[in-house]
Amino acid sequence: MFNKGKVAVIGSGFVGSTSAYTMMIDGVVSEIVMVDINKNKAEGDVLDMNHGMPFVSPVKISAGEYSDIQGSDIVIITAGAAQKEGETRTDLLKRNIKVFDAIIDSMLPYLEEHTLVLVVTNPVDILTYYTIKKSGLPAHRVLGSGTVLDTSRLKFLLSEHTGVDSRNVHTYVLGEHGDTEVPVFSLTSIAGMSVNAFCESCGRCESHTNMEQIAVKVRNAAYEIIEKKGATYYAVALAVDRIVDSILRNENSILTVSSLVENKYGISDVCLSLPTIVNRRGIEKQIVVPLSKEEEDALRRSAESLKEQIREVM
Repeated sequence: MFNKGKVAVIGSGFVGSTSAYTMMIDGVVSEIVMVDINKNKAEGDVLDMNHGMPFVSPVKISAGEYSDIQGSDIVIITAGAAQKEGETRTDLLKRNIKVFDAIIDSMLPYLEEHTLVLVVTNPVDILTYYTIKKSGLPAHRVLGSGTVLDTSRLKFLLSEHTGVDSRNVHTYVLGEHGDTEVPVFSLTSIAGMSVNAFCESCGRCESHTNMEQIAVKVRNAAYEIIEKKGATYYAVALAVDRIVDSILRNENSILTVSSLVENKYGISDVCLSLPTIVNRRGIEKQIVVPLSKEEEDALRRSAESLKEQIREVM
């Protein structure tokens, strides 16, 4: 039996409210506090969710101020300027840095020694790094949602391509949550076989060509969704819920969250996604997995791209 925790969500927009709703349904938390500059929006979301409480396990959900996040096990930051059609994640950076200055200053007085901070706002890798540096919190207590969603997208597309349950597709997307992300096909497996070997055995795939096409679809997924409906929030909310589960249940799950990397693959002083053991402590350990030369080179390019963006604002 595990102790359900208290979670605060800063930002009651599409991602924040949907994440809260998803955690409410999952039943992994005992309390959710919604904080938003638009108090009416936060209060409206809370009312809407509370009216469905008879259908789920009991959860205390409230709208509050920054002082109400005190006692939280996890503070989830989803607030920020929304990504517009045709706008890259890096275009958001300077606007969201200003938002984070206000958030970090407001939340710090109310964090407990054990409180973890989960950054979801894009560009998530840079804002995770910025949160660590500005807050002064230990690096293991600050993590970003990273490529948990990208990895899920890759698993789904490979599932569609091979006709196999996506839960039985094992793979990672590493590096930036964005344009320089690195799908790790060299480690992708189905039924204990490499994905290329599986495709050859089932006869449905032209493996190399199709893998490249799938990689492009994963990379462009957010842009496609934003073009069609204006924002992405369902799948990212499920990704947030999965990370929260791993933390509160102390699961030691391996997730591709974003965290501060030091001396891995020749990369240091940048936040990006690697396979990482996640538990109540936050970041327990980053795992150095064997990559192909091309993947390792691409990962280092991804890190350098992020560093260039960081240098623009810090």
